[in-house]
Amino acid sequence: MSDASARFRRLAWRTVVGKSPRSVAGQVFLLQVAVVGLLVLCAVLALYLQSKRDTTTEAKRRSIAVAQTFAHSPGVEQALRLPNPSTVLQPMTEATRKSAGVDFIVVMDTHGIRYTHPLPSRIGKRFVGTIGPSLAGKVYAESVHGPLGHEVQATVPVDDARGKVIALVSAGLKVQRVTSALDRQLPIILAAGGGALVVATGGTALVGRRLRRQTHSLAPDEMSRMYEHHDTVLHSVREGVLIIGADGRLLLANDEARRLLELPSDAEGCPVGELPGLDPATVELLGSGREASDEVHFAMGRLLAVNQRPTDGAGGPGGTVVTLRDSTELQAVSGRAEAARERLELLYDAGLCIGSTLDVVRTADELARVAVPRFADFVTVDLADDVLHGEEPAPTATDMRRVAVSGIRDDHPLYEQGRLIDFLPSTPQARGYDTGHAELVTDLASAEGWHAQDPMRTRRIVDYGIHSLITAPIQARGVLLGMAHFWRAKQEPFDAEELSLAEELVARAAVSIDNARRYTREHALAVTLQRSLLPRALPEQTALDVAYRYLPAQSGVSGDWFDVIPLPGSRVALVVGDVVGHGLHAAATMGRLRTAVHNFSTLDLPPDELLQHVDDLVGRIDQNEACPERAGEIVGATCLYAIYDPATRRCVMARAGHLAPALVHPDGSVTFADLPAGPPLGLGGMPFQTAELELAEGSQLVLYTDGLVEDRARDLDEGLELLRGALAGHPGRAPEESCQAVLDQLLPERPRDDVALLVARTRALPADRVADWDVPRDPAAVSGMRAAVSAKLEEWGLSELGFGMELVLSELITNAIRYGSDPVHVRLIHDRTLVCEVADGSSTSPHLRYAATTDEGGRGLFLVSQLAERWGTRYTPHGKVIWAELTVPDREAFPDLSAFPDL
Repeated sequence: MSDASARFRRLAWRTVVGKSPRSVAGQVFLLQVAVVGLLVLCAVLALYLQSKRDTTTEAKRRSIAVAQTFAHSPGVEQALRLPNPSTVLQPMTEATRKSAGVDFIVVMDTHGIRYTHPLPSRIGKRFVGTIGPSLAGKVYAESVHGPLGHEVQATVPVDDARGKVIALVSAGLKVQRVTSALDRQLPIILAAGGGALVVATGGTALVGRRLRRQTHSLAPDEMSRMYEHHDTVLHSVREGVLIIGADGRLLLANDEARRLLELPSDAEGCPVGELPGLDPATVELLGSGREASDEVHFAMGRLLAVNQRPTDGAGGPGGTVVTLRDSTELQAVSGRAEAARERLELLYDAGLCIGSTLDVVRTADELARVAVPRFADFVTVDLADDVLHGEEPAPTATDMRRVAVSGIRDDHPLYEQGRLIDFLPSTPQARGYDTGHAELVTDLASAEGWHAQDPMRTRRIVDYGIHSLITAPIQARGVLLGMAHFWRAKQEPFDAEELSLAEELVARAAVSIDNARRYTREHALAVTLQRSLLPRALPEQTALDVAYRYLPAQSGVSGDWFDVIPLPGSRVALVVGDVVGHGLHAAATMGRLRTAVHNFSTLDLPPDELLQHVDDLVGRIDQNEACPERAGEIVGATCLYAIYDPATRRCVMARAGHLAPALVHPDGSVTFADLPAGPPLGLGGMPFQTAELELAEGSQLVLYTDGLVEDRARDLDEGLELLRGALAGHPGRAPEESCQAVLDQLLPERPRDDVALLVARTRALPADRVADWDVPRDPAAVSGMRAAVSAKLEEWGLSELGFGMELVLSELITNAIRYGSDPVHVRLIHDRTLVCEVADGSSTSPHLRYAATTDEGGRGLFLVSQLAERWGTRYTPHGKVIWAELTVPDREAFPDLSAFPDL
C-alpha cells in the first residue's frame, strides 16, 4: 500500500511539473523556482518597508509645510496681539486644516498654551509635545500620543518683525491616516510581487522546457549511459563521421573516418585545411559548410561519397556533420549506369526539342544542337535539295545541301552551311544513304574512301583534330531524306554501342523533318493558290495613287484579300476583305468572294447594295456546303467597299463587320472614318449603311485587315493608335513609303495572321476636264447639245471624236427625253477615256437588242454599243445614269504632221 502511494505521489509530481524530478531539467527547474520565490518574497518585503518609510516621511513633510505656511500667513501676527487671539485664530485654523487635508493646526504661545484646537475644549490647555527646539527658531517634527490619538506633528516658530519668537504653530496627521494610505498601497505591492513571481516562474519554466528538450528529460545517470551508447555506435559504424565546428576546426572523427582519410591521432582540433592527404576539392567542401549529397571526391586513393549537412538547423551549435562512404568498388557499375542514363536523357530531350516547328531547316538545326556536346563535338545535317522544296528526294546521295552545322567551336574546316554537296560512292555518307543504315568510322585518318571526296579538306579536318565519324541516314516512311553526321574531336572515338544511339536519335528527328517537308509542300500549294486569287497588278486609273502590301501568315495561308476596280465615270472602287480561318478552304472562299465582288461591281451598285448581294451569296454558299466538318467556316467573312469619284472628290463606303479605314488629311492629321458598322457577311437579316465623305485632293485612304492592328500582346485600341502614329505627320509621303512605314512599326518579323494593306492617295479631275449641262425635255434641245459638245471637244483637242460622240449623245439624250423624266442632265468627262453621261429621273433602263426589219426603233443602243468602247447604266437615288466611253487617241503613237502642210 505504501509503494502504491509513493508511485501515485511521483505520478502526481510528474503531472504538475511535466517532467521527472530525477531528470536534470527537473532538478534545475525546482532550484530555479525556489530561488525565484525567495527573491520575490524579499522584494515584496523590501517594497513594503520602503513604502511605509516613504509614507511617514511624506506625512512629516506635509505637516511641516502646512505649519510653516500658516505661521507666515498674513494676519496671524496681528491676531496674536489681540486680547483674545482665539476668537480670530480658531476659525482661521479650522478653515486651513480642512483645505490642507491635515488633522489639526494648533497655535500656542511661547509657554505651550493653546489658542486653537480642533476640539474647542482643549483650547487654553498645554500643548502635548516638545516646543524647546521651536522656541530656539527651529522646525521640529515628532510622533506623539495627543488628544486625537497617535499623531505625527511638526512645530514651527512665529517671528515678529524683529525676529523674536512670539508664538508657535503645530500641524499634524494621525498615524491611523498614514497607516490607511499604506494599507491602500499594500494590494498593489502584493499584486506586483505576485506578477513578478508568475513572470519569473514562467521564464523559469521556459528555460526548463528548453533544457528538457535538449536533455530529453533524462537523469544524469541516463545521460551518461546514453553518451556511452552513442559513442560506441559512432565508432562502430561502417561510415565515416566528421563533426566540424563553425570556425572550420575538426571537432570529432570516428574510427571509420580516421581510416578512410588516414587522419593522425591529434587531428581533432586542427583546421580542416591543415589535415594531411586531402585533395583541394575535399578541403573546399569541408570548409565551405554548404550542403552536399553524395558528392564523389578522391582522397587517399579512394573515391568517397560525401554528404554534408549543417548542425544548426534545429537550434544547435554552428558547424557541419559530414559522412563519408567508400564507393570505389561501385564506381565501375555506376559509370555504365550513368552512361545509359545520359543516353536516355539525350533521347528524351531530343523528343522535346526536335520538331518544335514545321520548318525543315529549323528542325534539322534542332537535331544538330541537341547532340552537341553531349554526344558529339560537331554535327552536320545534309538534306536532299528537293526536300527543302517539299518534294520527294532523289534515290542517290547527290545534290545534298548542308542545312545545319553545330559544334563546340566555329573555326572548324567542315563544309559550310548552304553548300551543295555530291558525295562520291566510296564515302561512308554515300554508302549509308544507299543502304539505309548508319556507318561508323572510328579513325578518319585511315579512311581512304572518305579522303577521296575532297583530299585537301579531309586533311584539314584530320589536322584539326576530328578523328571519328558516325553518319546516319534520315529516313521516314520508307523515304530517305538526307544524312546526319556526328563528328568527335575532344571526346573518345565512337564505338559500336554508340551506333544504335545515333540511329535512334536520327530516327526521332526524321519524322519531324518529313512532317515539315510535307507541310512545306502543302503550304507552297496553298500560297500559290492564294496568290493566284489575289491581284497580280493594279489596274490603270487616274483617280487614285495606290500602293499595297500583302503578307501571308506564319502558320499558313488565310482569307485576306484586296482589290482596286475601275468603275465608269473615272471612279474607282477599293475593296478589302477577310475570311476567318486559315488553310486552303479559307483561300478558296476568299477567291469566290473576290470574284463575286468583281461581278457585282460591274452592275455599278452602291456599296450597301453590293454588300447585301454578297451577303446573300455567302448565305447560299454556307447552306449548300453545310456539313459538320465545315460548319461555320464561311460565316465571319468581313468586307469593306468604297467608291471614290475624282470629279466630285466624294467617297461613298460601307462595311460588313470590317474595321473602319484611316484617313490621312493633307495637314498630316489622321482620323478614322465615322462609318456605320454592319454585321459580317453570311449572317443576314440586317441592312448595311453607307457613309459619304468629301476628301481633299492629296488625302490618303488607308484600308487594312485586322491582322495589321490586332495581336495577342496588345489591345485593338492600342493597335489603332500605333497605326495612327505610323501615318501621322507625313502628308506628302508616297503611298509606297506609307505602306512600308506602317508594316515596320506595327508588325513583327513573322506575323501570326495574314495582313492586307491598301494605301490610296486621292487625285481630283481638273475643273476644265469636266463639263455639265442641264437639258430641257424638248427634242429640239438635242441639236443644241450636239453643238455644245462639239465645241467642248474642240476645246479639249478631241475634235476627231466629235462625230462619234455626237451620235452617241444624240441617242442617249433622245432616249432620256422620250422615255425618261425630269431632270435630264449631261456630263462630259475627259480622262483616260472620253466619258459621256446622261442622267434622268426615271429608273427604267434601256436594253440592247436586235431590231426587226419592220421595227421603227431599237437601233440606237446598238449604234451606241458599236461606237463606244463600253457603255452601261447605273442607278442613283434620284434615277439612273446611262454612260458611254470612247477611247481617246494616243497622240504619242502618231507623228506630229504639222510640219508637213502639204500632207
